[in-house]
Amino acid sequence: MRIALFPDDYLPSSTLVHAKMFHELALELKRLGHEPVIITPSHGKQNQRLAIEQLDGVEVWRFRSPQMRGKGKIQRVITESLLSLNAYLALRVADNVKSFDACVNYSPTIFFGPLMHWFKRRCGTYNYLVLRDMFPQWVIDEGLISGRSPIASYFRFFERMNYNASDAIGLMSPANVSYFSKLHPNYQNLQVLRNWADVSPKSFSTSLIDIRKQCQLDDKVIYFYGGNIGHAQDMGNLLRLVETMQSHTEVHFLFIGQGDEFELVEKTKVKKGLDNLTLLPSIDQDAYKEVLTQVDVGLFSLAKTHKAHNFPGKLLGYMVQSLPILGSVNQGNDVIEFINGEGAGKAYINGEDQSLYEAALMLLQNPALRKAMGDRAHEVLKVSFSVEAAASQIIDTIEKAK
Repeated sequence: MRIALFPDDYLPSSTLVHAKMFHELALELKRLGHEPVIITPSHGKQNQRLAIEQLDGVEVWRFRSPQMRGKGKIQRVITESLLSLNAYLALRVADNVKSFDACVNYSPTIFFGPLMHWFKRRCGTYNYLVLRDMFPQWVIDEGLISGRSPIASYFRFFERMNYNASDAIGLMSPANVSYFSKLHPNYQNLQVLRNWADVSPKSFSTSLIDIRKQCQLDDKVIYFYGGNIGHAQDMGNLLRLVETMQSHTEVHFLFIGQGDEFELVEKTKVKKGLDNLTLLPSIDQDAYKEVLTQVDVGLFSLAKTHKAHNFPGKLLGYMVQSLPILGSVNQGNDVIEFINGEGAGKAYINGEDQSLYEAALMLLQNPALRKAMGDRAHEVLKVSFSVEAAASQIIDTIEKAK
């Protein structure tokens, strides 16, 4: 089958987890004998409406689109709202655009919905939605917008369009399927599609970046957070842990990423004198993978007001490199039971600061426990989160409907 994949960001420049996930999915689909094509925005200057290139043997179509992230919320909404239009203007005259059998798009963003409808009408595609975040519900839960506001109605219009264009919707856990069904009882085309990763670890390397040397951390135990630094992650949650751990001089926290709370982290570091924290902007995926071979503990966080049961994609990168996992999330999130039950690390409810601190201290003081939990994390990854399983599930779903 010829399959179009629609991530809203992609390699090699992106550090977002889903960009890496979609590249791994494309490689696996190609290995299975299919013909994947990545269709993604350029996020910057591009002379042609459509530029076609290759990455690791995968065909990539980049349609011209302004930068979406890092330009403020209003600019992001405008740019993201135009994704389908910009893609349509580029693709309507593209060769072989009618030859696609299926589309796989990632949400968020919710704004590929109009494009998915167009593909269905023009090509008769089967559309599979990989749904990781129930937007705009989480920003309403966070109090960032009112549920009765015009902007919420605007977002919900595109959200419904996205769902209506989808023949199947894959959510990341059984609890998320239940939650989605309560919010949107009209949709019955649901299944559990867990996050995925290439489970092959990268050997220790400093060929692209030596984070210990660069940041003078040679003798430190490094607690690492990588990825989106935004409201959904509630970076204040991790910053409280950084502050509490200041007296343990053998520990250092390293945050690498981008997002709308980057400036908050920057200001808090200065205001509270958090000398045990290094904050760096995004790096490319190859360098990011090298960093994961050089750190000791993988951190994660979700806002306590979340209602969805997210399994943060960044955890997969940690698990690939056998890092023990430490973090806290919203109450009721089944990632807590999963991580603790599998012995892959320690997870708590956001706000249980003392428990989080004690777990951080335990991982610091017990290197053997760090290794055991890291090894267990990798074993769990191989069983439950392989890209092979995800690709097979998506292909089976499409073929059964054809």
